[in-house]
Amino acid sequence: MTTQIIEPQNLVYKKPSLLNDSNMHYCPGCSHGVVHKIIAELIEEMGIADKAIGVAPVGCAVFAYKYIDIDWQEAAHGRAPALATAINRLVPGSMVFTYQGDGDLAAIGTAETIHACNRGENITIVFINNGIYGMTGGQMAPTTLVGMKTATSPFGRDIDLNGHPLNITELLAKLPGTCYVTRQAVHKVGDVRKTKKALQKAFQNTLDKKGTSVVEVVSTCNSGWKMTPEASNDWMVENMFPAYPLGDLKNL
Repeated sequence: MTTQIIEPQNLVYKKPSLLNDSNMHYCPGCSHGVVHKIIAELIEEMGIADKAIGVAPVGCAVFAYKYIDIDWQEAAHGRAPALATAINRLVPGSMVFTYQGDGDLAAIGTAETIHACNRGENITIVFINNGIYGMTGGQMAPTTLVGMKTATSPFGRDIDLNGHPLNITELLAKLPGTCYVTRQAVHKVGDVRKTKKALQKAFQNTLDKKGTSVVEVVSTCNSGWKMTPEASNDWMVENMFPAYPLGDLKNL
């Protein structure tokens, strides 16, 4: 029996070639950088850098185009799914994905999100859900939990005053045009691997023209939550996960 020798250099960590040298502006402990790395790795490994087109709207991730070296288009606030629809139809064979936060996707972009998914557009929607408007001062978002304190709900979200949190991912899973809807996280190594696997499936679905894939990543916002990165991860597990449980919601 021949034993395969693994050279030491094969064990050395390498930055994805599509992740450029720009210093990221995200706060320490933010989930965005991890998801960026996963996306860059996947596009490189799948050999689709010439087909991938990202759409970055308004929010913390507005500068995604500065970090991942593929074609990008910036959209107006909330309009990423509409713009992705146009790009996908005008550029046959492309792998178009949006990269959106909860305020962008589930508030001002609710209509664009729902109708793109209902039509079954061949795009992937990457949804970063940290339950708050992180970029503009920590205001309450549609996904803010009941009792969660924000800049605009300093005493905690009150259902009588602010309504219920919007679990938009479960809503999207019920639409006929979605082929794959999943909810993941990136706070641990095992979860990073699951998220990468989910995104790979979503990107492949888009290439195979199966319909709309939605990958939600339940995330932290330690600056908006006013916690340390470590405390934010613990709070997310204790509070966000029960409201937004991880796993596949739809897988056709």
